[in-house]
Amino acid sequence: MKREYGWILIVYIAMQLSSLAGVPLLTFIFVKTGSSLQEAQMNALNSWLLVSFFSAFLIILFLLRKEMSLSFKERNKADLPETIGWAIGGIFLALFAQASAASIERMLGIEMGSENTQNILRMIESFPAVIFISSVIGPILEEIVFRKIIFGSLYKRFNFFISGLISSIIFAAAHMEFEHILLYSAIGFTFAFLYIQTKRIIVPIFAHVAMNTLVVLMQSIYREDIEKILRQAEQLQNFIGGFL
Repeated sequence: MKREYGWILIVYIAMQLSSLAGVPLLTFIFVKTGSSLQEAQMNALNSWLLVSFFSAFLIILFLLRKEMSLSFKERNKADLPETIGWAIGGIFLALFAQASAASIERMLGIEMGSENTQNILRMIESFPAVIFISSVIGPILEEIVFRKIIFGSLYKRFNFFISGLISSIIFAAAHMEFEHILLYSAIGFTFAFLYIQTKRIIVPIFAHVAMNTLVVLMQSIYREDIEKILRQAEQLQNFIGGFL
């Protein structure tokens, strides 16, 4: 593994853990300025999310500056039309993988809906700028860490299936929703496939950003309708289960 990649992993992990100290510190500051404890905690969480993700994003881009300048000169990567085709098609491929995994989870009796998504939606309602983190910065960082570095390093030693499987499980575990590990793994495996097909990390980045943006917008605009559909699907599942 390149030295820069090791530093990127350290920066990413530090970003994830920084809230343990940053959020309480900002909460204390907001309380001292007159905010209620609940309001201070919410503002602190949203503010630290923006600061930590954006700082990590800038640092990681700096660490990759030389590699990014050389990547356009490599000949074994997909050309522009192929890159655009895979990037757009990748959105539908990722959505299909997500829907397929969700169907399997329903058959296994796993409750539908993501707690992570609901938490993000609540944060966006109180602090709209969070959508920039959840839909753009977050996916870019995840693709650099889990596909470019972790999957890419594994692929040098193993075949695509093993490398994709291991990196996708790590990607799923990082979301801390172990009941949906199949769902996240399916998405991660799809992005690994897009990366290996084109050799361009911009392709899974584009698909990931587009998918997250679409999910957030759909959940925000049609939230009540989606919750109603989920309740009806759960009732139908319970009804069918009563005959089995």
